[in-house]
Amino acid sequence: MSSRGRVAVVGGSLGGLTAALLLRDIGFDVTVYERSVHAMEQRGAGLGFLPDASRYFTERCGVDIDAISTSTPVIRYLDRDGSVSHERDFRYHYSSWFTLYGILRDRFGTERYLTGQEATGFDQDDDSVRVRFSDGSTVEADLLVCADGVQSVLRRQLLPDSVRSYSGYVAWRGMVPESDLDAEVVARLGDAITYAFEANSHILVYPIPSPTGSVTPGERLINTVWYRNYREGGDLDDLMTDAQGHRHDPTLPPGAARPEHVAEMRAHAIARLPAVVAEAVVRCEDPFVQAVYDLGVERMAFGRACLIGDAAFVMRPHAAAGTAKAAANAWALADALERHASIPDALAAWEPEQLRIGRELVARTQRLGRASQVDGTWTAPTDDTLFRLRDEGP
Repeated sequence: MSSRGRVAVVGGSLGGLTAALLLRDIGFDVTVYERSVHAMEQRGAGLGFLPDASRYFTERCGVDIDAISTSTPVIRYLDRDGSVSHERDFRYHYSSWFTLYGILRDRFGTERYLTGQEATGFDQDDDSVRVRFSDGSTVEADLLVCADGVQSVLRRQLLPDSVRSYSGYVAWRGMVPESDLDAEVVARLGDAITYAFEANSHILVYPIPSPTGSVTPGERLINTVWYRNYREGGDLDDLMTDAQGHRHDPTLPPGAARPEHVAEMRAHAIARLPAVVAEAVVRCEDPFVQAVYDLGVERMAFGRACLIGDAAFVMRPHAAAGTAKAAANAWALADALERHASIPDALAAWEPEQLRIGRELVARTQRLGRASQVDGTWTAPTDDTLFRLRDEGP
């Protein structure tokens, strides 16, 4: 089959791989350029597996969603004493970065997935794009897909005035095997997504696949995400600095948090959270921290180049829609390229809806963050608090 053109995808995580696969499926000659020297190892933890995120796996890979994700039928809110304050029937699916990445990477293959390729910039004319890399090499393509994440180098070239804004809080995250928890704790936390609130803070807990991909109860992981306020500057800098004095941004990885911060976090969990939730927090061996940021862009299409996923909009995690947004960008991009003969025309047609989705998502997650971390008005499940990508409908 003859190629419809050459595509360079910069960034080989979930969004970049989804875009690469979809564009290859419609006939493009696609290469992924990933800056990590080795195939990316386990990163992150659990994630909400919304329909846009699961679509490629179910439609193109023929995978049963229940084989690669856990699910819960209930949203449950707990009071400090562990009693249930609110419940709502609503089914969510959850997966994990390492489960999804492994499937996408295997499907794309290794021949055109190039590691150790750190993009530093690009230029373009009417006919092609030339991407520059830190080793001095360049590649030429007909389309450049910038999927290089929160700290996108290519976004900074295209939109130097679009910068991240710190939200005022971080997410302490952790995972603990169900087998390491008491049976009563697993029974309380394994059948729902559980929320607990305290002053200017909240936590959510849900089951995710094990590192081997098992979704069998008893073999899964319990995933915790605890939002805590830290002042920008000294407090945040101190938290995000490891024992060797290195300041991490935006993620302080597992094992890097200083012992005094971990001890303070665990003590606060025991003092302020429902006992069943605190148990899951305290039992996690290597908690890690993600600083929460906002970022929006005015453009996503630039001639023969485009921004997708976190390279465009960075939103707070409260909608669990980051992976879904990147996948939706990729599906819409493939559709636009199918409908338009010209790549610039396709990108121009693709851009408006992607901007709308990104702007609405940033605004909604900001609203939720203020309700939980500042105003204390997020007290019960509503349609606004549901995990979802788009504003319309629950």
